Amino acid sequence: MTGTATPRGARLSRGARRAQLLLAARDVFADQGYHAAAMDDIAERAGVSKPVLYQHFPGKLELYQALLTTYAQELVDRVSGAIERTDDNKERVQAAVAAYFDFVAGEGRAYRLVFESDLRGDPEAAAVVESALDRCIDAVAGAVTTDAGLDQDRARLLAVGLVGLSQVGAQFWLDSEQRVPRDEAVALMASLAWRGIAGFPKLTEAEQA
Repeated sequence: MTGTATPRGARLSRGARRAQLLLAARDVFADQGYHAAAMDDIAERAGVSKPVLYQHFPGKLELYQALLTTYAQELVDRVSGAIERTDDNKERVQAAVAAYFDFVAGEGRAYRLVFESDLRGDPEAAAVVESALDRCIDAVAGAVTTDAGLDQDRARLLAVGLVGLSQVGAQFWLDSEQRVPRDEAVALMASLAWRGIAGFPKLTEAEQA
């Protein structure tokens, strides 16, 4: 999102001000990375003084972690929602792949905070990203375990493959200037994934019992 600044002196509720500061920080971190970004840059982008920024976030690390947590959860919600939306496995694969494409194409390049962070060496930041990845994998693995009759370890391995394919494919699509239309790109990647997962047919309710 652009235009995150508001006129200096404009009065906002605490929640609205925090949201505005997070949007400004997202834009600055996405443009510059964590290490190059400065609180001055974020305050300027938001149209506030540094003291106002520090009233909400004690430091750059806390601000970055708040953003990272927000967008990591958004990714998990997208993938989990895609899996839960249908009982049809082919549609689940398509929806899961689409969730990653929609996430990387989202406003403000927030995906860079999750997938391309230059703060992955920080234990807390790394833990947030790893937790999000694990929950996305768990969402896929849960469906595969139930529907294909695989044990947890094998279902999780398949889920890692689908999540990795979706993430890398979506990032490449975005970095290559989206030369393939979004819907066609999703269909291509989903077709590739489905040809593998279709080898593990959905069990009937009697077989699952």
